[in-house]
Amino acid sequence: MEKIVIKYFTDKIDKLEYIDGKSDWIDLRASEDITLKKGEFKLIPLGVAMKLPEGYEAHIVPRSSTFKNFGIIQTNHCGIIDSSYCGDNDMWRMPALAVRDTEIHVNDRICQFRIFKNQPELLFEETTKLEGEDRGGFGSTGKA
Repeated sequence: MEKIVIKYFTDKIDKLEYIDGKSDWIDLRASEDITLKKGEFKLIPLGVAMKLPEGYEAHIVPRSSTFKNFGIIQTNHCGIIDSSYCGDNDMWRMPALAVRDTEIHVNDRICQFRIFKNQPELLFEETTKLEGEDRGGFGSTGKA
């Protein structure tokens, strides 16, 4: 089991734990009250900093209810925090854009994270033809 050293910047948010015991994602919470007008951007403080193990990174994404409940979208869509972002003041934040006037309160669950191993070093070998089935389309449907 890997150990993650965590610093809390406030005692007003719940300590980190797995989501209701049903998932290996972990909720992150706003660590201050935020008021946003439609069109405003804010780096929402999440109240934690962590020392991730070497070779790991955290992926931060909105919760499925974040847009419905708060009317914000995460502007980088998936935030990546690598193991070098681990200083005493390196608090995690969620870059958010409000699509309507909204209020977010301390301890509101607004995003979630999961730890992944870094991608291994890859070698790209060039070719002029791939041997897989040519679906001729876009995405999983094969339709443009």
